[in-house]
Amino acid sequence: MSKEAKIPNPTIKRLAVYSRPLEILLETGPPVISSQKLAGLCGVNPAQVRKDLAYFGEFGIRGVGYDIRDLLHAIKGILATDRKWSLCIVGMGHLGSSLVQSENFKKRGYIVKAAFDSDARKTGKKLSCGLTIQAASSISEAVQALDIEIGLITTPPHEAQRVAHLLQEGGVGAILNFTTIQIRTRKKCIIENADLSVKFENLVYHLEQLDKKG
Repeated sequence: MSKEAKIPNPTIKRLAVYSRPLEILLETGPPVISSQKLAGLCGVNPAQVRKDLAYFGEFGIRGVGYDIRDLLHAIKGILATDRKWSLCIVGMGHLGSSLVQSENFKKRGYIVKAAFDSDARKTGKKLSCGLTIQAASSISEAVQALDIEIGLITTPPHEAQRVAHLLQEGGVGAILNFTTIQIRTRKKCIIENADLSVKFENLVYHLEQLDKKG
């Protein structure tokens, strides 16, 4: 097993968190940052920052800190966010319509190349971002032709599994699923389920525990 394969998933997630304040500091702050300062900005401890970065080599100078530009460049290289990625979104309801026009996606290199919906009343409609909503039945052919790498699913839950199959048939290598079901994969495909209701349930559980202690 390679060294990269042993890296914990929480470490990868934290690298993305580290990159956010570094991007701001690159424009507004000093050229160097300490692990303690970076940890404080990200809500972790300095030892965790140093441990996470150590998986990928030697960064910074002891007693001085990290060069912000170099560290951000290294993190983007590790996360593969130093290149553009092609996306499609399936489900043009409120969430899908909001995501397809997100300037933040584009700023970070995630380019939405296609939008789909199964509602005939929506297909053919031109969005303000310039895309035209296509029929969900054309997903496999369209994503293959456009060389789309990542699919986002924002459909009603009962449509999600069928949509996932169509995306995989078209060659999509990763799916971000915003519905409330856990989709299955028949091919080699990375699935990330992002059920927002689960996040809420985690929040209210901890909120209830605080109320009990209070």
